[in-house]
Amino acid sequence: MRGVPFLLFSWFLFGPSLLLAERATYIVYLDKTFMPKIFATHQNWHSSIIDTIKIEAPTTQNSHHPVPNLLYSYDNVLHGFSVVLSKDEFEALKKSPGFLSAYKDRPVEAHTTHSSKFPNLNPASGLWPASGFGQDVIIGVLDSGVWPESASFRDDGLSEIPKKWKGICKPGTKFNSSLCNRKLIGANYFNKGLLASDSTVKISINSARDTDGHGTHVASIAAGSFYKGASYFGYAPGTARGMAPRARIAVYKFSFEEGTVTSDLIAAMDQAVADGVDILTISYGWTNIPLYEDSIAIASFGAMMKGVLVSASAGNSGPEMGTLNNGVPWIFTVAALKTIIKDLRVLYNESISPCDSFDPSSPIPNARRSIIICYSTAVDVEDQMAAISESSFGGAIYISDYPDVLRANFFPNPGVVISTKEGKQVIDYASKSVRPTASISFQETHIDVKPAPVVSSFSSRGPSRSYLRVAKPDIVAPGMLLLAAWPSNVSAAVIGVNTFLDSDYRLLSGTSMATPHIAGIAAMLKGAHPDWSPSAIRSAMMTTANPLDNTDKPIKTTDYFITRDATSLDMGAGLVDPNRAVDPGLIYDATPQDFVNLLCSMNLTEKQFKTIARSSAKHNCSNPSNYMNYPSFIALFNPNEDYNWLEQKFRRTVTNVGPGAAKYKAKVTAPKNSTISIYPQTLVFEKKNQKQDYTLTIRYKGIADDQAQSGSIIWVEENGHHTVRSPIVVAPALDAWT
Repeated sequence: MRGVPFLLFSWFLFGPSLLLAERATYIVYLDKTFMPKIFATHQNWHSSIIDTIKIEAPTTQNSHHPVPNLLYSYDNVLHGFSVVLSKDEFEALKKSPGFLSAYKDRPVEAHTTHSSKFPNLNPASGLWPASGFGQDVIIGVLDSGVWPESASFRDDGLSEIPKKWKGICKPGTKFNSSLCNRKLIGANYFNKGLLASDSTVKISINSARDTDGHGTHVASIAAGSFYKGASYFGYAPGTARGMAPRARIAVYKFSFEEGTVTSDLIAAMDQAVADGVDILTISYGWTNIPLYEDSIAIASFGAMMKGVLVSASAGNSGPEMGTLNNGVPWIFTVAALKTIIKDLRVLYNESISPCDSFDPSSPIPNARRSIIICYSTAVDVEDQMAAISESSFGGAIYISDYPDVLRANFFPNPGVVISTKEGKQVIDYASKSVRPTASISFQETHIDVKPAPVVSSFSSRGPSRSYLRVAKPDIVAPGMLLLAAWPSNVSAAVIGVNTFLDSDYRLLSGTSMATPHIAGIAAMLKGAHPDWSPSAIRSAMMTTANPLDNTDKPIKTTDYFITRDATSLDMGAGLVDPNRAVDPGLIYDATPQDFVNLLCSMNLTEKQFKTIARSSAKHNCSNPSNYMNYPSFIALFNPNEDYNWLEQKFRRTVTNVGPGAAKYKAKVTAPKNSTISIYPQTLVFEKKNQKQDYTLTIRYKGIADDQAQSGSIIWVEENGHHTVRSPIVVAPALDAWT
């Protein structure tokens, strides 16, 4: 999902001509084993298929029956193409040899100076120096483009571009190839699907240049270079830097101001893998899409098969359970938390107004020095702020207990947000005093607030409807008011009614902001351990994540004003800890064949299976298995059934990636109303890279009014410093998830 401008956006396409209303864009999946040997390339085969389905129709430009229009040929993350067809042409296509499935193109929902301090990255020790700050690892950013002039994309001190890179810096509107460098090594853009969807669409900036801001922000969080003096109008001042400040960035723009569609997204993913990226970060997705229709899940499977890790956002539809996007086992699913940057005055309050202070020199026209007090909810606070901007009030005090009320940094007038408890004090003072007075001060950033971090209420919750046997999300990273690069020609703030302000850096919120944190850290782990698979990298980050806040208590979440301990359905394994992830001790690895076996065990038709796994010719499906060597555990029960105890067994394999021989003992914390047994309880490794199996059995009792309950298994190394933690969750399975 995306954090700009802090509302959930869907792109809808309006006004297609009557001609296009009778036609549609389809994403077509093919079995490549049917490709005749006569064709030298897959593009030749795809063009031949299109030629065979042409309905008798004139070929002139004035024709009311245009021929099928091939948009993209895909061959890296999936095999097939996207094409504009009539209904009759589509029916003819379905009879083509090798046809598996096809789905109409659809709109895609788009889901840091101080953020880097939370993972405790240190230039002298830990993951940064171990990975060379991500040197030569390539992160592909799938988003709204890039503002190449930003200081976050300078290439000072970087070596030559890695020889494995095969991508381009594509010129276009207000963008030439000289804008790429040794940091921003590639820029490409894809909008054929958008243009085909609506004949009235005119792309204003037909290039990789970012006119939205979201892509620039995400790219700089993942791998922005060091830049001193960054701030958002005085807030969060310091040195801006991405998670992997020496990693290379390749930008693939598929999201335009005019719209965002699936066919362009898949084209971007397909090209990124062909170009040689190591990591992909994507902050877009859908909710409630079947696995075999979820193009991001399908393309991510193809990327995983080629060794590319895909980091994707969980979405911004929380805090209800089962709202998670991108929840398949082969995607690294990222939730968001707030690290809490606050203004602190006499009362606990929050404000991110770009004003220096509340005084007569305020630039707001006709501002009076009166302050209005407003009761606010999550829904109406921004409407209140906008209304006050159009009024004669100089400032406001907003009373709200909504935990993410400042998820947006829309603060057009001086104002602060306080809790209802503190609001009673303010109202009492204002109503009883003869001449009540108040003052508001700004630009004071505090990063030592306790308790912190806290899971953001907007962050989507698991379990994943796509696959219920894996606990999702996987991990949580900072996603609330993150400072990162911003285009200089896109407004960063507004004061009053129509005074717009620019800034080279901006604070944004969303799981969009959390996802590139994980992509950047994954890039550094890839740099430190080039032989690790995507599953190994994910395991290292999950088993070393911290489930505790800065008061050494379980990380909390506030859902509809109720504060409770977060479960792994809220935060995954916990807050990422990069310095521990570089040396995790044990990992839960998985091979591409393991994921194929998983698909084999699902209730998929042959064509649905091949849609995801591509041609089955190279894959062995003789051993279907729902076994997944995942670094977490989930057991679901039906709260409506009458039973006493249920039992579920899991098998796992861990690999010793420590320096040599090691011995580990199990330490178990069972979820409420559950018992956990482990066999064996001790794992002995004689050498590095040795594997050992164990089984974990959960016996649990479903209680109708129970919510999700968390526990864990921690493998503790004897006479060593490694602890390897896996979360366990027991939760009610709603009917919609079955």
